[in-house]
Amino acid sequence: MKHGKKYRAAAEKYDLTKKYSVDSACNMVKDMKVASFDETVEAHISLKLDKSASVRDTLVFPNQFRGEKKVLVFCHEDRVKEALDAGAAYAGSDEYIEKVKGGWLDFDVAVATPDMMKDVGRLGMVLGRKGLMPNPKTGTVTTDITNAINELKKGRTEYRADKGGVIHIAVGKSSMDAAKVAENVNVLLAEVAKKSPNGVTAGFIQSVSLSSTMGPGVWVDMKEGE
Repeated sequence: MKHGKKYRAAAEKYDLTKKYSVDSACNMVKDMKVASFDETVEAHISLKLDKSASVRDTLVFPNQFRGEKKVLVFCHEDRVKEALDAGAAYAGSDEYIEKVKGGWLDFDVAVATPDMMKDVGRLGMVLGRKGLMPNPKTGTVTTDITNAINELKKGRTEYRADKGGVIHIAVGKSSMDAAKVAENVNVLLAEVAKKSPNGVTAGFIQSVSLSSTMGPGVWVDMKEGE
């Protein structure tokens, strides 16, 4: 892939064949910012996973960097007021199922009560493609609507490994203090390390790199965090 002058100039600032501590990597990514907009800092975590295994969970970063999420709650009429009072942008059943079927997706995350999943499951082709399908593993299929919304408002974020066993997730913004981005990265790595399907953490995280949206990637030395 051919990169522009700004990218090449940024990449020449450091030896990007080496690995660096999380703190150093975050400072480097911030320093190598290329675009004029506030770039997102992303972590790319390669895991040692069997083909049949998967990793999917949520966490709340200590330092938030995203705007407030619009939450849609699929629930029956008797729980609509509870959902709206808790901070949901939208709440209801059939009317929102029909809207989503028609392509409406003006929300960031969907929550559903268990008794709604039979109907919500029919939206798999729409919600699944966008990563918006409620799931018990991520706390978005629940009877405790209020707690689920509160957690999402705090910035609860889902992460998952793709088919290649790699987690791609935003961990901050280039405008943030590098130490705060580093704190987010360390919390993420600690959480992911606990998700080894066979319980063996040694070698589970094979490699970690950080980059801004448009900038070069920096390899993280996992031994620095031990």
